Amino acid sequence: MDLVEKDLKYIWHPCSQMKDYEELKPIIIDNGKGVYLYDKNGKEYIDIVSSWWCNLLGHRNPTINEAIISQLGRLEHVIFANFSHEPAIALCEQLMEVIPKGLSKFNFSDNGSAAVECALKMSFQYQYQTGHKEKTKFMCLTDGYHGETLGALSVGSMDLYAKIYKPMLMDTVHIESPDCYRCPFGKNRGNCSCECFAYAEKAFAAHGEETCAMIVEPLVQGSAGMRIYPALYLKKMRELCDRYGVLLIADEIATGFGRTGKMFAFDHAGVSPDIMCVSKGLTGGYLPMAITITTDKIYDAFYAEYSEGKAFMHSHTYSGNPLGCAAALAVQKVLREEHILEKAAIRAEYTTKRLNEALLDHPNVGEIRHIGLIHAIELVTDKQAKTGFDGSLRIGYQIYKKALENGLILRPLGNVLYFNPPLTITETEIDKAIAICANALSEVLGK
Repeated sequence: MDLVEKDLKYIWHPCSQMKDYEELKPIIIDNGKGVYLYDKNGKEYIDIVSSWWCNLLGHRNPTINEAIISQLGRLEHVIFANFSHEPAIALCEQLMEVIPKGLSKFNFSDNGSAAVECALKMSFQYQYQTGHKEKTKFMCLTDGYHGETLGALSVGSMDLYAKIYKPMLMDTVHIESPDCYRCPFGKNRGNCSCECFAYAEKAFAAHGEETCAMIVEPLVQGSAGMRIYPALYLKKMRELCDRYGVLLIADEIATGFGRTGKMFAFDHAGVSPDIMCVSKGLTGGYLPMAITITTDKIYDAFYAEYSEGKAFMHSHTYSGNPLGCAAALAVQKVLREEHILEKAAIRAEYTTKRLNEALLDHPNVGEIRHIGLIHAIELVTDKQAKTGFDGSLRIGYQIYKKALENGLILRPLGNVLYFNPPLTITETEIDKAIAICANALSEVLGK
């Protein structure tokens, strides 16, 4: 029995209809380097999706490798209750230099969904312990995605992930999200005053007094198809949350550490959230680790004598794992010493130019939107009407399969193809990825 057969015998892959694997067998990856992955037969693939958006600085980055190996020789893990270690302390010190102003306390967990769960529980308990027991609801944006655990699904709005579980989920308030490509107010991207924010104002007027927290994916709604919206929306949301005493949670799991061109998406808006969740790029995609970062004000609401019962009784076995902290410290070192964000900004401009040249005139490409190195190609049947393909056709999936044949991992989001590569990608690699993408699109849709 070969590896593919063994895989299909034992493994239930994530976010997959396993029946699809009858046609498209699992690809067994042997090794990786930089933007490339190599399968057991030696075939190379450009990892243009950063292995689910987490591979920040390329595969097998020597600086991160060395940091993990060095830490492994000293300490692999220790209980994080009443114990600590130098890598965790050093990481918090370094993150304090780059996170939005006002954030100061770090609660470690092991994945993005867990960081979101932590933020939800923390905000609920904060409101309870500061005399606002009426604030029990959460608000979120439609088409949002915040993870797969029940709390995270409750504040998400993607039926693909949540619909079947609705009887198990919390009752949350869903605010119509910004959709700059198909703006209901007839505005154009980059030329509006966030008229769509009226939906948020209406929701807060109705539910603000009973809401403990609002959660957002700042500037980019990832799973919704890399929907990109203005920084002004975040400024308005900050003001609205302050007016109603609602905590603002930033889910920066996918947008943090340079993905949007700045260290964090909230930096574009010049305002800070009350709680911020980070993961994915935190360790460069090497090890599962996440942090829920909050303010002194929220932290102080939990600080009391043990007998008062105000402690945040929330824990994860692998909280503050030293190997993860070592990887995260190495990521900060590379970002800082190799001027990664400055170089990525140049590559982002280049990618935009080349994608527009290669694809914007295609009759089925409605829009190519971008922020930082994130680029999204919206596929439509009619450019003027902005009509998407019937989902049952799985057009994005058909293009994905063609791209795979030619060595590009172009995992789609419905009718949206996207580039979200490591920040270290080169112009040569960008050109190659765009050429494969264009060819795959033409093979499926024609020109």
